[in-house]
Amino acid sequence: MKFPHYYQLDQMDCGPTCLRILAKFYGRSYTAQSLREKAQISKVGVSILGISEAAEAIGFHSIGVKITIKKLLSQVPLPCLLHWEQSHFVILYDVRPAQRNAILGIFSWLTGKLMPYQSQRAAECKTNMFYVSDPAKGLLTYSMAEFEKRWLATSNEGMALLLEPTSRFYEEQGENSPILGHSQLAGYLWQYRRLVLQLGLGMLVGSGLSLLLPFLTQSIVDVGISTRNMSFINIVLIGQIVLLCSTSAVDFIRGWIVLHISTRLNLSILSEFLAKLMRLPVSFFDVKQFGDIMQRIGDHHRIESFITGQTLGVMFSLLNLLIFGFILAYYHSPIFVVALGAAIIYSFWVILFLKQRRKLDASRFDASSKNQSQIVQLIQGMQEIKLAGAETQKRWEWEHTQARLFRWNVKNLSLSQFQQAGGLLINQGKNILISFLAAKAVLNGQLTLGGMMSVQYILGQLNAPIEQMVNFLQSLQDAKISLERLNEVHALANEETASKELRSEWGQKQDIVVEDLIYAYPGAGNDPVLKKVNLTIPHGKTTAIVGTSGSGKTTLLKLLLRFYEPQCGSIFLATAPLALTASEKITEGWENRIALEHVSHRAWRQQCGVVMQEGFIFSDTIARNIAINDEIIDKDRLYYAARVANIHEFILSMPSGYYTKIGAEGNGISQGQKQRILIARSVYKNPQMLFFDEATNALDADNESLILRNLKAFFKGKTVIVVAHRLSTVKHADQIIVMEKGEIVETGSHSELIGIKGKYFDLVSNQLELAVG
Repeated sequence: MKFPHYYQLDQMDCGPTCLRILAKFYGRSYTAQSLREKAQISKVGVSILGISEAAEAIGFHSIGVKITIKKLLSQVPLPCLLHWEQSHFVILYDVRPAQRNAILGIFSWLTGKLMPYQSQRAAECKTNMFYVSDPAKGLLTYSMAEFEKRWLATSNEGMALLLEPTSRFYEEQGENSPILGHSQLAGYLWQYRRLVLQLGLGMLVGSGLSLLLPFLTQSIVDVGISTRNMSFINIVLIGQIVLLCSTSAVDFIRGWIVLHISTRLNLSILSEFLAKLMRLPVSFFDVKQFGDIMQRIGDHHRIESFITGQTLGVMFSLLNLLIFGFILAYYHSPIFVVALGAAIIYSFWVILFLKQRRKLDASRFDASSKNQSQIVQLIQGMQEIKLAGAETQKRWEWEHTQARLFRWNVKNLSLSQFQQAGGLLINQGKNILISFLAAKAVLNGQLTLGGMMSVQYILGQLNAPIEQMVNFLQSLQDAKISLERLNEVHALANEETASKELRSEWGQKQDIVVEDLIYAYPGAGNDPVLKKVNLTIPHGKTTAIVGTSGSGKTTLLKLLLRFYEPQCGSIFLATAPLALTASEKITEGWENRIALEHVSHRAWRQQCGVVMQEGFIFSDTIARNIAINDEIIDKDRLYYAARVANIHEFILSMPSGYYTKIGAEGNGISQGQKQRILIARSVYKNPQMLFFDEATNALDADNESLILRNLKAFFKGKTVIVVAHRLSTVKHADQIIVMEKGEIVETGSHSELIGIKGKYFDLVSNQLELAVG
């Protein structure tokens, strides 16, 4: 039986992909995304615990072990999952003695199937060959020494996850992966069917004109030269020149149509992908590497190139192939049979290499993705690299990736050269044989000399279409791989689903209520960052959240902004009876209760002004950075926002004032100036709610004091949530929430919390060095 295999679609996707392969081996199909979710994958990948939990969720019984290679060979049932090179996961699916390997290897190469190994695996055998399914590289074979080096790494024991299907596994129906076929690619072309029809007509005209050339060539030799009729030859040559000009004109028009289709197609496909990315939840970007997303954008070019450069081209080639094939059969049927046979052999020769090309493409995607991420990190983190003195180390890391890309290029070149050498041998052999048959036919009177020249011309016209047809198969494979990676993103659920009715309006004077909220970041075994959090954020008041680093303040803010969804508990908007106190509101009944999950993400965020610690400055003018959501900027609001953020005078001192370009491609600004621009951005938006996460921690005391005074007037009537450490930022808040280790430990005003001398008092004392007593 042939062992199934899938290639990982992302850098950190090896664990879920291994589980997907094992499920397929036992007869069930699962999508990569569902297994990622079950394994709780994060940006750094997944642990063995995460894979184990995902396996248990779909009906496997799992045991994680740390064992020697001797016990692996003698006691472990295969297939099993291995922790590979301390940073990767693979599947060991078979072990065979090397003596049997050569014969079985030839059989496997010829049939594409694996011979089952029935005899007992011998732990003492040093010539065992290990068969591994690597999600990044394909089905591989390792010697004992190579296997030990990669699995054992630094000790004589390695990590393995033993997986065995239970009866529940076979009760599950599995999931259907999206079928990737020609119809998906044809769908992109269908929207430009009128242009394609025009292109098809041009192809017919071009093929019709080309059809006349072999007959004109024959007539020159057989009629013009044989009868020494120069006038006839001149007429035919004039006709050939007219045909050549007409064909060139058709090709010129066809080129413009193809360019028009390809440009619009590329824009359409890429725009659709970017629109999909913007509809995905923020949590998607927390678990995806930057390089993975950039490589998917690069995949769009491969699809566009395939559709316009290959699909449309092969339509023209197929037409020429049929026309000139019929003409060749008309001239001499044995030559046609030889040409057809050689084309079939050449096609099969190329198809033999498609599997290896897919392996190389998966390896290229992984290496290119890492290269993209490393380059971005090198450029963006240059300051930290220099400060840490890590220039050499970081350069070495980049060079290791370049070495991997070089090895891929060497393998790709070797494969291409071997394929081209075989193709050249087949084509040249065909040409020699056809030349012999054509010459023999002329001598036997079966073919005229002009006919022989026409046959040579026809063969030249047939070679290009056959080459294009073969290239089409290779490009089809590339496009399918790219489409698989893109469809994986398109198949993800949007942040807002069309089937779910979401509110875009709610009572503007409602409080925000958090009830029994629990949240843990993705990753098996991660402790909850928030533990049964209960609080009320009153409308029109300022609520400050304080606590030590890692207490869950920013996570709570992101949940309120709906970056993530609560795993347990709820967040809702409601109005409380006036008779209830703040503490009673948490447990008593609420009026006009609206769960936040029933509110549109977009509508909610439109009413939120946010200044996060990691706020982003775009490479654009200062005005556009402040008014990022307005096409036409309201200058009065712009100047007001800048004055509130105390940055108006600084902007006017810049070379072009509010039209000075800043960001990565413009003038550099300090961290304090960046924070003031971010504050101005939230003020310009004029929302009902404001969320500030350490919004003034980079400002000096004078600037902070002035901005806080300005904001105090702006805050009137708005719901404000401030996360901060500085006493000056929080002491005037209507309510202060003190968090520690994911829990709320104190709630009250500044004076109330100072009076009880608890955690808040300790924070203030440590900050201001007050005497306790």
